[in-house]
Amino acid sequence: MADDFTAKHGEATRAIHGGQEPDPYIGAVSTPIYQTASFAFDSVEQAVARAAHLEEGYSYSRVGNPTTDALEHKLALLEEAEACVVFGSGMGAISALFLGLCRTGEHVVCADSIYGATHGLLTGPLAKWGLSATFVDAREPGNVARAIRPDTRLVYLESPSNPTLRLVDFEAVAQVAHDRGVLVAADNTFATSVNQLPLRVGVDLVLYSATKYISGHGDTLGGAVLGGAELIRRVRQAEILHGATLSPMNAFLLLRGAQTLPLRVRAHNAHALAVARWLEGHPAVGQVIYPGLERHPQHALARHQMRGFGGVVSFDMGSEARAEQYIDALRLCTIAASLGDVKTLVLQPARMSHRFMPPQARADAGITPGLVRLAVGLEDVEDIIADLEQALARVE
Repeated sequence: MADDFTAKHGEATRAIHGGQEPDPYIGAVSTPIYQTASFAFDSVEQAVARAAHLEEGYSYSRVGNPTTDALEHKLALLEEAEACVVFGSGMGAISALFLGLCRTGEHVVCADSIYGATHGLLTGPLAKWGLSATFVDAREPGNVARAIRPDTRLVYLESPSNPTLRLVDFEAVAQVAHDRGVLVAADNTFATSVNQLPLRVGVDLVLYSATKYISGHGDTLGGAVLGGAELIRRVRQAEILHGATLSPMNAFLLLRGAQTLPLRVRAHNAHALAVARWLEGHPAVGQVIYPGLERHPQHALARHQMRGFGGVVSFDMGSEARAEQYIDALRLCTIAASLGDVKTLVLQPARMSHRFMPPQARADAGITPGLVRLAVGLEDVEDIIADLEQALARVE
């Protein structure tokens, strides 16, 4: 791999070259798709050695594959992490994190403003298996400190959060957790490594739904966990045993997407800021939530902790009915349950991405019935704003 070459280079160079060199067999510039389940051994002795990790090489694609390895090296370089393990989806990554690091009878502290499926995982299957969770407003590090118990194993964060774009002071929360011997994990999907590097300021593990900005084209699922080598070894073991493996084809698509990640995310940042400022000035729109706006209550933290403010803008239309009417009136923007695509995607969180959260949990997370989440794409920003404007004119 090209790690030694790229480690000292800039972000765009690492995104393009990291983990990838011309194929040593035929010189292919793009990493080939090693679409195979098994790999042949020269002998039983070699098979045993590889199974015991006494010899480098591949045995079975659930355990390791050259295409997925290339993606792991690239993402680790971008995140400035010792190691990375990739998964078949973002929820596969989140599940393996908890299964690899926590045991029955232990406890996690979790930010209350998180992705709805993560909340459902903690309150559903993991709760049944004996892992308890306390949800707190992690914007205040003291809330995290007060929730930590002797059996707390992990603090789980999301910043900016989905969909209310709340921020967490990573450095302050990491200090609180580490003082008590507790690990910290952060979902960095909304920001990406382009906008912030949580590992630099004390976070132990970073998670991604690679389906979003890392893919960038809405054509594949994937997830990733990054951090120290020993922690990643434990998470990888959970992936292997639970079968949340990323396919070589999807790894290839994510490698393609990751090469343009810095360019795309900076464009998303610029478009989202322009859209947020336009929405903020429109009398028919309620609260506009975007960390790049001076009115955002955590704007100072965003400027301190982030290099860009992301591609998602949320705003309130005042009621569930008005939000639905507005979304249905859009023509260029696509109603879809994702983000990070080149296309602008829009949804109503209370009824879509976070519909399974109990009403009180949604309220605690700031998810109102009239909230709209707009994942701003890479169309001409003037066309995005024109579509938003014509839809607002149709709302009664």
